Amino acid sequence: MAVADDIALIRKQEETLVFAAFDEAVAFKIGSAIRDRALAENLPVIVEIRLWDRPLFYAAMPGSNASNPDWARRKINVVRRFLRSTYRLVLEQQRPDRTFKVGEGLDIADYVLAGGGFPVTVKGAGVIGVIAVSGLPEREDHGVVVDALCDHLSIDKRGLALAAETE
Repeated sequence: MAVADDIALIRKQEETLVFAAFDEAVAFKIGSAIRDRALAENLPVIVEIRLWDRPLFYAAMPGSNASNPDWARRKINVVRRFLRSTYRLVLEQQRPDRTFKVGEGLDIADYVLAGGGFPVTVKGAGVIGVIAVSGLPEREDHGVVVDALCDHLSIDKRGLALAAETE
């Protein structure tokens, strides 16, 4: 039942973490907050924030590697295609090979089932872009984005945070 609970909570995150407006300045603040956290906690991640028509923020932290930008790009494509969190799709699809079903017609070179991509949603406009983090286990990538959005939107993250994954 834990997976169903996580999916329900991620849906709540997507419904709650909505902006009144989103522009370059907001992207810079959120991206900088994620970067600052990554530096403080030695998180080996990259962060990319973009609207559908252009990038707004990018940073690579020490310890990130050459594959992280490609993982982020593929997560961004998934959010653009499905307009929802990539971690939610991971949990819904339950595909350990990280690929979408053949019938979806989504090439592994451009789409991946991996957490860390989160839709940028603006009230009255819908999903206009994405925030992607890559470099940690996928649940943690997702959590870094959610934490930053909660902080920026002044929303208590305790009610939206996924529980730590147990082995």
